[in-house]
Amino acid sequence: MTRSGGNYLNYQNFIDFASGQDCVLLQDEPLSRHTTFCLGGAADWYVVPRTDAAMEQLASWLQRSDLPFFVLGNGSNILVPDEGYRGVILCCTNRYAQVSVRGNALVASAGASLSRVCYTAYAGGLTGLEFAWGIPGSAGGAAYMNAGAYGGEMKDVISRVWYVEDGRPGCIDRQTCDFSYRHSYFTGKKCVITSVEYQLQPGETAVIRAKMDDLLGRRYDKQPLDMPSAGSTFKRPVGGYASALIDECGLRGFKVGGAQVSEKHCGFVVNAGGATCADVLELIRRVQAIVKEKTGIKLEREVKILH
Repeated sequence: MTRSGGNYLNYQNFIDFASGQDCVLLQDEPLSRHTTFCLGGAADWYVVPRTDAAMEQLASWLQRSDLPFFVLGNGSNILVPDEGYRGVILCCTNRYAQVSVRGNALVASAGASLSRVCYTAYAGGLTGLEFAWGIPGSAGGAAYMNAGAYGGEMKDVISRVWYVEDGRPGCIDRQTCDFSYRHSYFTGKKCVITSVEYQLQPGETAVIRAKMDDLLGRRYDKQPLDMPSAGSTFKRPVGGYASALIDECGLRGFKVGGAQVSEKHCGFVVNAGGATCADVLELIRRVQAIVKEKTGIKLEREVKILH
């Protein structure tokens, strides 16, 4: 029995259903293994679909049940509580994800890494996704939050998204996705994205590769990619940058326990060694309070907390 004994019957029903699907099912799985912050507790159950069909079936079953569940992509923008997650983690990022080129379009399973999606576009001579090269996320997660960098966003290239909502599959186009800054139609909903289509343009592979290399080089120069983090900790405030405000307030290198404002890029909170979720949240709270006091600007957290 899992630690959530009150849900034992429903868990057993889930186990019975998942056992008939093409998936990997793990009990009490440490989520520190599956998030880029490398911290947090375990999930009662962790399921990895091997096919898009299994993903759709599992998502539909979970949406129709009363079990708590969460869809985890690459774990690059999530903070897991120290006590873990009392429910089912449906993991959509895995080596089974499919990516294919269809003319000027590229279709990817939600679990495909953005790096793989970008490389496939490059290899197929398609331009438009260079900005996403190096973003540590999945196709589904990037669509969910309209991920972006260096002047590009997912809204610029996504043409369609397939998903499951209320146990039923659906598909919407770019306009219906309601993209805005770090927001989409799916934000805050129990929708499960299953695949994404990108509409790209033909380009020269040498030019595409040069741009990818340039942007990746900028990332390595400016960001603390050698330390566990969840990427940019705060959203960009109107008329400025969170990293500049934090630096101006003298918080570069500021620590709480094992959590630290990056010495390299003040917009990142990093796990400097042995950090807990509580450390990170307290550090975020103090940074927000100090920046608010000294500048009058309230920083909004971008990293999501697993509930």
